[in-house]
Amino acid sequence: MVFWHKIDAMEYEYTIVNADTKSSYQLRTQLSNFKEFKCTGVTSNCTEGLNTILKQMPDIIFVFLNKKAKDTFNMVQELYQYIKHMPVIIGISKNKSHAYDAIKNSFFDYWLLPLNEFDIRKTTLKLNKLNNKEQLSNTTLCLKSYKDYRYLNTNDILYLKADNNTTDVIMKDNTIISAFKTLKAFESRLPINFIRIHQSYILNTDYIFRINYGKSICSLKISGTQIPFSKSYKSNIDELKRLLTKTTIKAFN
Repeated sequence: MVFWHKIDAMEYEYTIVNADTKSSYQLRTQLSNFKEFKCTGVTSNCTEGLNTILKQMPDIIFVFLNKKAKDTFNMVQELYQYIKHMPVIIGISKNKSHAYDAIKNSFFDYWLLPLNEFDIRKTTLKLNKLNNKEQLSNTTLCLKSYKDYRYLNTNDILYLKADNNTTDVIMKDNTIISAFKTLKAFESRLPINFIRIHQSYILNTDYIFRINYGKSICSLKISGTQIPFSKSYKSNIDELKRLLTKTTIKAFN
């Protein structure tokens, strides 16, 4: 996501499919050094792995390719029968003997053991770059709560407000939808027209009609709601004002 300030890292939920407990633990340990990754499951075989993936719907699947690599590739092919939008799949192996099959199965990346930080970092940057491009045109926000999925058109969102460890999403029809994620989790996932202006607020800039520096508030269209902005996010407000002024008819000296 291209914001007007340094963004927080995206978050990717992942599942590991690997018969070797020790190497799975080593992978989790290395990934724990990257705040982007959150583990949702570790399985020891493809049958268990398929069930866990369909249940958790992770963003990334790490598969260790060994003597039973054929079973892993069959599991990947089976996933296509059930999942419309496939997760990213990263293969891990001691050598390159399975690399060709990984390419044929549209793996996102292929890591060689022993794992090293540089490979993980490169893949993370590639993932973020890919998702940045997708987010620019993405106008639907999915809020997941247990087995409940809510799909919101981001064009209908006025602003997001932090409420302890949850976030209230305020829609233009005054509907308030609570999400069990922090405001920080949304900051790097929303389209480019959303900016953070306060520790507790992210605004849809399409609805801003007034910026009052004297009172440190932004006023919104439709509801007339006034949202405060703080000094720590003033640079975002300055950049917003610059962009808005650039495309308006100026009636001042």
